[in-house]
Amino acid sequence: MEAVPDPVEQVRTWLGGHLRHFFTGRSTPGPAFGRPEGDDGLFGPGSVTWRVHADRSMLIGGLRALLLQTLHPLAMAGVAEHSDYRRDPGRRLHRTAAFVMVTTYGSTAEAEAAIEAVQRVHEQIRGVTPDGVPYRATDPALLAWVHATEVDSFARAYQRHGQGRLSSADLDCYVAEMAEVAERIGVLDAPRSWAALQGYLHDVRAELRVTPEARQGVCFLLAPPIPLAAKPAYGIVAAAAVALLPRFARRELWLPVPPLVEPVAVRPATAVLLGVVGWALGPPAARAAAAAS
Repeated sequence: MEAVPDPVEQVRTWLGGHLRHFFTGRSTPGPAFGRPEGDDGLFGPGSVTWRVHADRSMLIGGLRALLLQTLHPLAMAGVAEHSDYRRDPGRRLHRTAAFVMVTTYGSTAEAEAAIEAVQRVHEQIRGVTPDGVPYRATDPALLAWVHATEVDSFARAYQRHGQGRLSSADLDCYVAEMAEVAERIGVLDAPRSWAALQGYLHDVRAELRVTPEARQGVCFLLAPPIPLAAKPAYGIVAAAAVALLPRFARRELWLPVPPLVEPVAVRPATAVLLGVVGWALGPPAARAAAAAS
């Protein structure tokens, strides 16, 4: 007798496929990474990086990082001039997600190949800002800015919305682990402790300012051209990402968060949304396995 399809499982499969397609460009997990025996890649199953990057809070951390990155005029000039994010909004997201997943869960060789591919792309990105300041994507200072915003954002999103918490030792370990990727890609003396990371982010503030390109980028990030049915969920992720931004960034980008809105409205709505995402993609262990496939 033919088994009757489980309607709940069908919904879960359908939703999981749509979520994977939105963030990775494919509806099903790809082929498994070929980690040879004894090669756990750059981190390994016991790392803090595996734990953080398997968590659904990465959705929020990723958007928070992109919003924060707009404040660096040189970094934003490169995105505005060389990225096709307006015509193909999913392409940059898919590339970034693929890079994070390969460098996190792939073999050492696969991670190094992904890093080399990004370096080749960076070598083509150079220009001059509207103010006449030259920039190049291979500049270690710009690479450090992008790296720091991502690590800080992923950690803070996990602390606020993840399934677990990171101790002080965990935070230091996560920053040190991620420094391995940063220095392989061209960052000089990447921070290796949470305090060092926060010190860098404090010191770099003198270089940050809002440009017309930044405002355009923020408007796009908060209201991208996505299907109407996805807009409510995306709006929750965007609200959570904005609430996690430093106060100075929200002030400069004109993104105020009224008192009590975050704890009373945004955080509960985010918990419900991430619960649905977790249900569709499976528990953290399964997501880590799926990410490595």
